[in-house]
Amino acid sequence: MNLNDNVRSQLLGALSGGADAADLNQALRLLAKWRTVLIRNRLLKLHGTTVLDGPLKGLDFLPESAEGCHIPKLLGCYEQPLLPHIEEAVAAGYDAVLNIGCAEGYYAVGMARRMPRTRVLAFDLNPRAQQACTALAAKNGVADRVTVGGLFSPADFARFAGHKALVLCDIEGAERDLLDPAAAPALAGLDLIVESHEGMMRGLTATLVERFAATHHITRIDDDGQRRLEAPAWFKELAHLDQLLAVWEWRSGPTPWLVMKARR
Repeated sequence: MNLNDNVRSQLLGALSGGADAADLNQALRLLAKWRTVLIRNRLLKLHGTTVLDGPLKGLDFLPESAEGCHIPKLLGCYEQPLLPHIEEAVAAGYDAVLNIGCAEGYYAVGMARRMPRTRVLAFDLNPRAQQACTALAAKNGVADRVTVGGLFSPADFARFAGHKALVLCDIEGAERDLLDPAAAPALAGLDLIVESHEGMMRGLTATLVERFAATHHITRIDDDGQRRLEAPAWFKELAHLDQLLAVWEWRSGPTPWLVMKARR
């Protein structure tokens, strides 16, 4: 079954029982994702898999992501409000970066390229993501400094006590259980950049702030979905709806970031 037939089948299934607001919302997201695949294919044909802008510019990425959106990563505007803090982290001279929830390795490998003296440890529970991250590290010549693993538990933070290390965490709400200084005292001395999945778990952001307020300087970053980019010529020729879809990150609810820098 080709892409169009597959989407048509899913669309008919979504609307077969009627068309209430939830059904129409599901149909809209399905059609929007279908359209982004077509835009992605054009981008790959014109520019290949090289990231075009942002802190990870020059990363030789993949033709598709392990999960979620793809075009914003190639354009270099993915999670744009966070990017100044990624750039700051690149310049910080960390001994290690722990990328927990690494997916296909966009940040893990992209930051390893920019940080030649830093060891990157990437973790994801999805075996497909682990394989993709391993392949991406090899593709970009940093396999000797990127170690890929599966489960990361609170007890594992103890290995980095006393080190200058950054925790970059995106684990779909599981940050509530993992990032607990009571269970992992070593967190008090580590810097963190955390995506808080507030849309999945209301109150999660406040919980994390409360846990780290005494030990960290905390900056909250919210995303209004707007993007600014030095777009290639073909992008500017797209219909406005396609331009919006190209930078859409498929989020269904708020996901603020917390940039937390250890006080000591």
